[in-house]
Amino acid sequence: MYSIGQAAELAGFSIDTLRYYEKIGLTKPPMRNPGGLRLYSEDDVRLLSSLHCLKKTGLTLAEMKAFLQEGRCFANPAFPLSDEDREAIAGRTQILSEHLARMEEQYLALSDIIGQTREKLDFYDKLLEKEATMK
Repeated sequence: MYSIGQAAELAGFSIDTLRYYEKIGLTKPPMRNPGGLRLYSEDDVRLLSSLHCLKKTGLTLAEMKAFLQEGRCFANPAFPLSDEDREAIAGRTQILSEHLARMEEQYLALSDIIGQTREKLDFYDKLLEKEATMK
């Protein structure tokens, strides 16, 4: 069992983030010791690590909640998949596909801005070089 500080560090979150995720229902409340301190299991830390991965991709909290709503982990799925498993995977696929489309749009927009910035830098570098040769 892990303390909230240990779980936060292992998962890559702050303690405040773990408390907030619990408050909004993104994670289930962890077990508590007799003194009321939160205790996180290995499974809790794995879930938090999964949330951290989803967060790094830029999913919103609502999307993260929908993604994990089924509570299933498909890292080592049993075959054949049940109808519920297929439905959960289809839901996750839709969330990730929509998110990927948004990220690709952002990538293209950012790529354009990067190109424009490089052009400006090149222009200013050439101006400075020209000015230096005139002295």
